[in-house]
Amino acid sequence: QVQLQESGPGLVKPSQTLSLTCTVSGGSITSNYYYWSWIRQSPGKGLEWIGAIGYSANTYYSPSLKSRTSISRDTSKNQFTLQVSPVIPEDTAVYFCARRIVAGRVHGYDYWGQGTLVTVSS
Repeated sequence: QVQLQESGPGLVKPSQTLSLTCTVSGGSITSNYYYWSWIRQSPGKGLEWIGAIGYSANTYYSPSLKSRTSISRDTSKNQFTLQVSPVIPEDTAVYFCARRIVAGRVHGYDYWGQGTLVTVSS
């Protein structure tokens, strides 16, 4: 059973850097065909894809957030990390990490973290 767990600060001040870590257990982040994603949901809005890091360490970003986001990984800890800088109040959201498989006709998100609320406020 694969499990994902987000961790990071719940409150960040505007113009600072948000850093969230997703710890994965039950599966390796270097396994073929898996893309490790960050997704968020702002209050009253739908899900927004932020970006992902693939099994080969390639990174992919939403065009609207690319200039402020960075995703990296630590294979020794089986973790991947999201950084958003500088944050703005509109970055207030519940942030999820999730695993997506892309293998031929098989694709989709199969495992999600429980989500962590991040509030951007002074």
